[in-house]
Amino acid sequence: MQHIKAKNVLPKEIIDLIQEYIDGEYIYIPRKEGNEKSWGQKKGTRHNLKSRNIEILNKHNNGVSVRELAKQYHLAEKSISRIIRQEKKLCA
Repeated sequence: MQHIKAKNVLPKEIIDLIQEYIDGEYIYIPRKEGNEKSWGQKKGTRHNLKSRNIEILNKHNNGVSVRELAKQYHLAEKSISRIIRQEKKLCA
């Protein structure tokens, strides 16, 4: 989450009102109910991990060992095995 300067998006009157309650401190304003985004949706992290996991399964199906995949992706062998197992289950 990146910070946005209030003076760039809010009218001065609202900034003055907020300063009555909290002056010079950070404040988190949550999304409107119903506008929430799930984890990884904003920056595409979820999609990137899904693509990586499918790539791992495909390489494994083409003969690359779990040990070699762990080295290539800088993950534990246990994590690679879990990814392969989950992706096989999803493809079945």
